[in-house]
Amino acid sequence: MPHDLIQLDPKDVISFTAKPEWLHRSLETAPFVVVRRAPIMGDLVPIGIRGDKRNQRFAAFIPFDKIILQITPEQLAEQKGWRKHPRSSCIAALGCLEWVDSLFSEKKLAWGPTGSVGFELASGVAGAKPTSDLDLVVRVPAPLDRSIAKALDHDLSQAAVHIDVQLDTPGGIISLSEYSRGESPLLVRTENGPALVRNPWVATNGMLERKTNTSPSSLADVQSKI
Repeated sequence: MPHDLIQLDPKDVISFTAKPEWLHRSLETAPFVVVRRAPIMGDLVPIGIRGDKRNQRFAAFIPFDKIILQITPEQLAEQKGWRKHPRSSCIAALGCLEWVDSLFSEKKLAWGPTGSVGFELASGVAGAKPTSDLDLVVRVPAPLDRSIAKALDHDLSQAAVHIDVQLDTPGGIISLSEYSRGESPLLVRTENGPALVRNPWVATNGMLERKTNTSPSSLADVQSKI
């Protein structure tokens, strides 16, 4: 699923464009990639590869049978690796995970860290910085009560670090903040690109609307979201 982390052998990465010079070095250091929200091509899983710098992101693919290990954000939350992590005291985005865990546990929501924090917890390689935001995903197969969304958004806004929460719905990814404010239609990120929806939980009944003046994502657009 999108946001899952995959361990692989660097030689198994498939790309239809030229690979950047930093890619091999990055994968040798941490052979982990993230599953992108994009169509699966046959048996090829869409992945995003991170470099050391913020602008070093690359879209590629990995054959399904070449995946060594798959780790979900929810598994990272369940393992609570931040409790013994040596950098939790100096990286705010890592240090607040215990508090974040208590908030979501109270609401009985399946959640997990993504972005640089999730990557670091999964790979064991330092990736988050003292200034890093904390990116989270919450799996919500059924509509989330708006009052719960508002309470969560308010509580999370009190953290010492900026927290960006994405709700993973059947129709795609939406922002917790936008949903909690009652915005309609909502911007949803689907595997086929961004769209505007009135209800992301019923995207299959014909209510999915293409975003006005939105063309298919360019490679640069795709890489900026990895």
